[in-house]
Amino acid sequence: MTLPHRGGREFRGADEVSAPPGSMGLLARARAEIDRLTPTEAHAEQQDGAIIVDVRTEVHRDSAPSIPGSLAIDLTVLPWRLDPSFDWAIPEADSLDRRWILICRHGYSSSLAAWNLAQMGLTRVVDVIGGFDAWKSAGLPTTNAPPDRRP
Repeated sequence: MTLPHRGGREFRGADEVSAPPGSMGLLARARAEIDRLTPTEAHAEQQDGAIIVDVRTEVHRDSAPSIPGSLAIDLTVLPWRLDPSFDWAIPEADSLDRRWILICRHGYSSSLAAWNLAQMGLTRVVDVIGGFDAWKSAGLPTTNAPPDRRP
């Protein structure tokens, strides 16, 4: 069964994705249900008001540049910080329809995180294909300034 997706693309339902058990199977099933952006598309959407959330580990964030204007939120607290109904959500989490673009180092963790947030009811969450490494390889803006960390 092919279903329309929020982004206008079609996807196969997760129950139809033939994937092996284990982490890569879970990743394939999750990606079947989310939209993903190229780094260039993510940058363009950021310029139009979408918020990029850097979910790389602290070690990876500290050892590499960051994306100007992005927020750094640990995966362990991400669902609570982006949930507009939660008491300790960040101020930007004002709607389930806010456009969130998640980015990790290679695009694996961010895919699972985007899928989890979609399961919570966030309707416009995506991740970046290839993660920060692809962003940097595309020559998109980075900064050595400390990231805007949201604990």
